[in-house]
Amino acid sequence: MTRGHDAGARSDASLPPALLIMGPTASGKSALAMALAERLAATGDVGVGGVEIISVDSAQVYCDMNVGTAKPGLEEQRAVRHHLIDILPPTQAYSAARFREDALQHCADITARGHLPLLVGGTMLYFKALREGLSSLPQANPGLRQELDAEAGQRGWPAMHAELARIDPVTAARLQPADSQRIQRALEIYRLTGVPMSEHLLTERITHLPFRLIPIGLEPSDRSVLHRRIEQRFSIMLNAGLAEEVQELRKKYDLHAAMPSMRTVGYRQAWEHLEGRLDTNAFRDQGIYATRQLAKRQLTWLRGMQGMKTFDCLASDLLPQVLQHLQQELASVQSAHVAI
Repeated sequence: MTRGHDAGARSDASLPPALLIMGPTASGKSALAMALAERLAATGDVGVGGVEIISVDSAQVYCDMNVGTAKPGLEEQRAVRHHLIDILPPTQAYSAARFREDALQHCADITARGHLPLLVGGTMLYFKALREGLSSLPQANPGLRQELDAEAGQRGWPAMHAELARIDPVTAARLQPADSQRIQRALEIYRLTGVPMSEHLLTERITHLPFRLIPIGLEPSDRSVLHRRIEQRFSIMLNAGLAEEVQELRKKYDLHAAMPSMRTVGYRQAWEHLEGRLDTNAFRDQGIYATRQLAKRQLTWLRGMQGMKTFDCLASDLLPQVLQHLQQELASVQSAHVAI
């Protein structure tokens, strides 16, 4: 078994481009995407007649989850058209496979309108699925998941993580002991198939993309600055009513804590706060800690991706740097079309 090559690196320059902006939470991805979209659309550089944004965020797909997902506001959505936002109720699940299908369809539609697709977000598994295709992992088994949840309720997720480390040390090494959703999925796959998830992923199927992906990564030159941003951002979410938002979600929808939407960082802590298991200070502290851990995982994913052009998200001239790079990349695409 061999690991697949980076599909983005193989893309032909004659194919229509799609821009990717990825990075950790609080790195300024959305702000950069909006600035790029507005600048490229206004100047018409290298033949760009307009830009549309595709959200690559596993939480922004859910309706009524606005505060804790830092979802673009109505003004931003009026200024630049957005996709894959508010497409599901929080009672439903959304997968990497469905994201890939939806994102490719939107890219095709955007390109057909003569616009440029700009995919931005922090769900790295979705970016990986888009670029490299998907392995043939078994579908979710609700009954087995309930069994795993019950088992975790008795033993705790760190103990479940320790079990995963015995049967699939490769997968366990990249997961935190409290990462319940991914630990559950890895154990589910092993119990269903008898094969560790890491071995399944070695057989990923690469599908040729009908787009030339131009990936851009954002990393902080000073991790402490990113941590301060995360702290400020979570405090803003608390003041904006994150707990109240979750309270309203619980009234409107038939939710439970094990649903993917409620396992999202911030919402999980808000749920525990509403259940009385976390006081206000613990809610804030654990939310910030969980967000920092998320950013750490996102950076690990980012550094493992091939063909990436990386920029310091803290640079004062970030926009001009990225714009120059994109202009060069898009010019090469235009030149390839002219040559044809």
